[in-house]
Amino acid sequence: MLQTHSSGNSTLAPADVQGLLCEYARSRDPRLRERLVHAHERMVRYLAGRFGHAAGTTSEDLIQVGYIGLIAAIDRYDPSKGVSFVTYAVPTILGEIKRYFRDQTWGLKAPRRLRELGLALRRIREELEQRLGRPPTVSEMAAAAKVPEERLLQAMDLDRVYQPASLDAQLTDETGSEKATAWEAIGDEDPQMARIEEREALRRAVERLDNRQRQIIWLRFYEELSQAEVARRMGISQMHVSRLERQALTKLRLLLSA
Repeated sequence: MLQTHSSGNSTLAPADVQGLLCEYARSRDPRLRERLVHAHERMVRYLAGRFGHAAGTTSEDLIQVGYIGLIAAIDRYDPSKGVSFVTYAVPTILGEIKRYFRDQTWGLKAPRRLRELGLALRRIREELEQRLGRPPTVSEMAAAAKVPEERLLQAMDLDRVYQPASLDAQLTDETGSEKATAWEAIGDEDPQMARIEEREALRRAVERLDNRQRQIIWLRFYEELSQAEVARRMGISQMHVSRLERQALTKLRLLLSA
């Protein structure tokens, strides 16, 4: 299982994250990759949380699979292509989670004839009960299905362990509260995805500010310091901080509306 302990790296500034991605693409240093994994921990947990506990999985299972997708995205990402990492990583992580759902369903792995026999068991049993007036024996069911008893028992075992998830089944979060049905959660357009795109647009806009403006935006809105605290941190007057903040916000509005 992947080790995903929280660390201070999860609060890296966007520019620092991009710098780590560029450096990792050049050096392939596993220590840098570990820092990048920690930096995107919240994104992985958010994407895994979209699926609730569908198909009998646990949130921790999906988070672990999400980390596998994240590592694959980090390894394949090419900063020189000009595509933001978040834009590249999100479909990679979601694809890994969806493959996990596909591979965990025995019906996709069991032989087709055995699967069909398992699906027919209930009908065969009901028909025999009506005709015999009692529950049928294994040999009677095998004779009705025209298969050896061993084959029938294999199908019965599979039928016991396979519990298909209904699209109307209620999904729950980690607290046990119902979130939505599987039909609503899987394959549906998530309004929160728009927020990821908006944050990515904001990140690109912030990177176009000069160093001092970018520092003020980070301290004011990410670290949530007051103007007075920023002034003390940067060694300038509060009035100067206020002026630089107004300039930075005006420039961000123009960049985001372009």
